[in-house]
Amino acid sequence: MYVGRDMTELSMIQKQDWKKEELAYFHHSLQQIMPYLNSEGQTIHREIIEEIERRGGLKRHEADWTHGTRVSYD
Repeated sequence: MYVGRDMTELSMIQKQDWKKEELAYFHHSLQQIMPYLNSEGQTIHREIIEEIERRGGLKRHEADWTHGTRVSYD
């Protein structure tokens, strides 16, 4: 379960200030409903994707004892 800032709060700040977990969660959520999004929703999703790409993706380069190689928003 996602525990973090909701879209209302996040819409007030730039995507570059979002946490990786927030980007991952909302990317996954919007990806699931993409066929039903209006143009504004599609623009938000595209901006999230661009920010993820700007950061080099969502995967961690190395796993350790407490973290895997994927960003988890759970």
